[in-house]
Amino acid sequence: MNTENANNNKLTGQKGEELAVNFLEKKGYKILDSNFISGKYEIDLILEFEAKLIFVEVKTRHNAKVEPEFAVNKSKQQHIARAAEGYMRFKKLNKEIRFDIIAINHANGITEITHFIDAFYPIYYK
Repeated sequence: MNTENANNNKLTGQKGEELAVNFLEKKGYKILDSNFISGKYEIDLILEFEAKLIFVEVKTRHNAKVEPEFAVNKSKQQHIARAAEGYMRFKKLNKEIRFDIIAINHANGITEITHFIDAFYPIYYK
């Protein structure tokens, strides 16, 4: 991947996360953290809503041929779950958790935001 594409992807991701934060705050979610890194794994957004801790993966695309949420495959789900475990250990939390996806697609001058609640249940494979 060339540097220009990497920078564009990073900027697209940052703008997508900003849109996701605004979208979720309007729905009453409390933002606790963003871009949390545990080892080699990262979580885009960590929120609290209705006494649950919610880990959110944000996927943003321009003119997507495949919906952004499909980029959160089993491997990515495992990475998010491992980062979630790290977050809970680091913060010494013991709460009910949930994994959501925010899919953002910019196409034809229109931005669509879709919130997938309880999007996946990570399964660990040794």
